[in-house]
Amino acid sequence: MPTHLKPTCLLSIIMPVYNEAAGLASTLQALASFVACGTELIVVDGGSLDTTLAVANKFTARVISSASGRAAQMNAGAAIATGDVFLFLHADTFLPTNSDALVAAALADGRFQWGRFDVRISGQSKLLPMVSALMNWRSRYSFIATGDQAMFMTRSAFAAVGGFPDQPLMEDIEISKRLLSVSRPACLRAQVLTSGRRWDSRGAWPTIWLMWRLRLAYWRGVPAQCLAQLYR
Repeated sequence: MPTHLKPTCLLSIIMPVYNEAAGLASTLQALASFVACGTELIVVDGGSLDTTLAVANKFTARVISSASGRAAQMNAGAAIATGDVFLFLHADTFLPTNSDALVAAALADGRFQWGRFDVRISGQSKLLPMVSALMNWRSRYSFIATGDQAMFMTRSAFAAVGGFPDQPLMEDIEISKRLLSVSRPACLRAQVLTSGRRWDSRGAWPTIWLMWRLRLAYWRGVPAQCLAQLYR
């Protein structure tokens, strides 16, 4: 049985969702042991047109609706969260069984105020192990995390940077840059498992090329609103 966070350091898991009914039950079921030991689970719906809300309500009483957009949804969840630590989890991502204890340990001495896990991408493409390894390597040396890596941060760090920026894409990149003013990230070697459905549906190489183009363009100053059109 995993060692869970003490009640004095309550963890709030915040999950933004949109039309995730097909796979949401398995993701939420995997969090049941954490919820049973005091972790707060908040699901934030961005206007789903399927049965996402009905599925979410079977697993947690903390289901709210907000304006669409991952950043807006995560900020809405954080606004009602009661935990000392926020962990932002995608609806297609599974945490390690002892992830709450790992987060607590990473933040225990105050040296780190935020962090992320390594990621492993599941899917059909044989390139996905390479993609995962490159994502983890890049993140470890750039101090920039992505949403797929289950970013976590103290309540105070989240407040210090004003939450996620109000933009439709690259909100994870931008908040990482801002959080660096608070501390360097804790880069946990434990892996979350996330779906490779984007790579499977669009093709691995085209998706890799698209993501690198978007990141380079964002680094060069192209507004996230413009990049969101390419991402769709």
